[in-house]
Amino acid sequence: MSSSIDWHDVIKKEARGINDADFGEVQEVTPQFVITQKGLIDIEIFGIPKGKAESYDGSILRFNVSEDEAYTKYRGPENFEKSSQGEDDLTKDKVQIPSQYIQDNQIDKSNTVPLMEERVDVSKRTEEDIVTITKEPVTETKTIEIPVTHEEISIETRKSQNGQSETDQKPVTSTQEIEIPVKREKVEIIKRPYVKEEVVVKKNPVTETKGFTEEITSERIDLED
Repeated sequence: MSSSIDWHDVIKKEARGINDADFGEVQEVTPQFVITQKGLIDIEIFGIPKGKAESYDGSILRFNVSEDEAYTKYRGPENFEKSSQGEDDLTKDKVQIPSQYIQDNQIDKSNTVPLMEERVDVSKRTEEDIVTITKEPVTETKTIEIPVTHEEISIETRKSQNGQSETDQKPVTSTQEIEIPVKREKVEIIKRPYVKEEVVVKKNPVTETKGFTEEITSERIDLED
C-alpha cells in the first residue's frame, strides 16, 4: 500500500497508528523512513519505516504501528540506532534520523507558542434620523365690542310756524302710509392673515457617553503531565 502513497503530499499532515495512536505531524520523508514530530513544548521525534505506512487519505497518514511499538522502536535518539525487526532488507538497516531532529530533541526543547486574544476595535458611523415639525390650526373665540349707530323715528306735535294759514290740501279720507328712510351702521367682519411670530429651528450637536459591553476571547496555556 505504501508504494501508492504520494510522499511529497504527506509533509505537514497528521500521522496516526493502530487505534488512532497519535504520532504527531510528518516533517520529512527519507528514502526509507517517515520522520514525524509530536508536541510543541515536549517534542517527540519518531522515525517510522515507510513500509509500515498503510494508507493516506489526503489529510492523515496511517501506519500499521501501535503506540507501544512506536515508543519502543522508533522514538527518540536512544532508539534511532536500533535495527528494525521483522522488516524487509531495506528496513533492516539502522534507523538514520537527520541530525537536525536529533539535535533539536537533545539540546533545544523550547518552542514558541503564540497566544491569541481578540481586540475590540470601536468605530462610529453617522445615522440620520428625521424630526417632524407640525403646524396645526388652533381655534379660539374672540369678542370685539364695536359701537354701531342707527336712526330711530320719533313723533312730536307742535303748532305750525305759519299760523293758521289756509291750504288747498284736504284731510285724508283713508289711511295713508308715509315712508321715511332711516339709516343704520352694519358691521362687516373680515379676517386677514398676518405674521404673528417666527419659530427658528436650530440643530446643535450634543455629546453623550454611552457604555457598551462586549465579550472577548483569549488563549492560555495549560500544562498536562
